[in-house]
Amino acid sequence: MLAVRVIPCLDVQDGRVVKGVRFRDLRDAGDPVELAKLYNDQGADEIVFLDIAATPRSRRTVLDIVEKVSRQVFVPLTVGGGVRSLGDVRLLLGAGADKVAICSAALDRPELIAEAAGTVGSQCVVLSIDAKARGEAAWTAYRSGGREDTGVDALDWARRGQALGAGEILLNSIDRDGTRQGYDLELLRRVSDAASIPVIASGGAGSLGQIARAVHDGRADAVLVASLLHGREQTVAGIKGCLREKGVNVR
Repeated sequence: MLAVRVIPCLDVQDGRVVKGVRFRDLRDAGDPVELAKLYNDQGADEIVFLDIAATPRSRRTVLDIVEKVSRQVFVPLTVGGGVRSLGDVRLLLGAGADKVAICSAALDRPELIAEAAGTVGSQCVVLSIDAKARGEAAWTAYRSGGREDTGVDALDWARRGQALGAGEILLNSIDRDGTRQGYDLELLRRVSDAASIPVIASGGAGSLGQIARAVHDGRADAVLVASLLHGREQTVAGIKGCLREKGVNVR
């Protein structure tokens, strides 16, 4: 089994890291460059930046941040939010990102995944899925930062995204985001069964035990963590140490 990755997530708005609950009630969490360097030094396997403003104005800000971070840290960077075209993908990779996460634009025009994978390689393309429960064992993919229900079944979308060339899936539970109630393990299991590419668990991490369960019970290949790290309750090294004690293979 490949080593499970521990990935800090930086939601960026107006040049600052913010954190909220279910994409709302945002509060300041710090400077993205400083936090990225801190988590790099703590042993992060990767870092994810999500531009939650997703406007042309914030795009320039995110490009500046990516350029600054890429000069200071030595782990892969995944950048997402407001990626609308192959040109956006090229811009972000040119600024120093190693992977680009695509959410809304892929739902609007799925061919963008294939175009990006064919141009820059599947290893650089992350299908970001914001999923919300619509009943028992059923989830819908949302667009526009979790505000618009597309009616697309999240499991079907994961399968199609892989077929189009996505290299991995960033799976965020809208219901659990920022709640610290634990990852949606059933959602994780279902998507992991639906797709054979790596699945990154996102949304709900509130304790070390919940992170371990995302791997053991949810079969996640990587875990995204935000609040626990931003609040200085845990470090990346501490999370990895706990996972090792629970039998998880980490780097």
